[in-house]
Amino acid sequence: MHRNPLTIRQDENLVRAISMIVEYKLTGLTVTDGEGTVVGILSELDCIRSILTALYNDGDPEHTLVEDAMHAEVQTCTSETSIVEVAQAMVDTRQRRRPVLEGGKLVGQVSSNNILWALMEHSRRKLYDQRGS
Repeated sequence: MHRNPLTIRQDENLVRAISMIVEYKLTGLTVTDGEGTVVGILSELDCIRSILTALYNDGDPEHTLVEDAMHAEVQTCTSETSIVEVAQAMVDTRQRRRPVLEGGKLVGQVSSNNILWALMEHSRRKLYDQRGS
């Protein structure tokens, strides 16, 4: 889990979000409102879709807000949620990140990369234990 993940407010310009995604080599951002409550998820593909829509409609992507591009249906987890449950939910929803909430507050984010690493470590340990027996 990444503690204190980068977030962007829903009323920010989409171009700012894209700049953050590119600069920090992210696959997306957790979107918050003015009070820091999680209200959405913005992926790279959401950004691409929104820019293409603006261009196809002779619009200007510079005037697009994050809230116009994000997914408002947010799948979250807690630090107590099993990694298998989080992994399966990611596969089922095709969403590569899960905000981690405790008491309704954002405390971290689990990415598909975190899940992949943890599953590989589990497999390695299991194999090591089998060979050691």
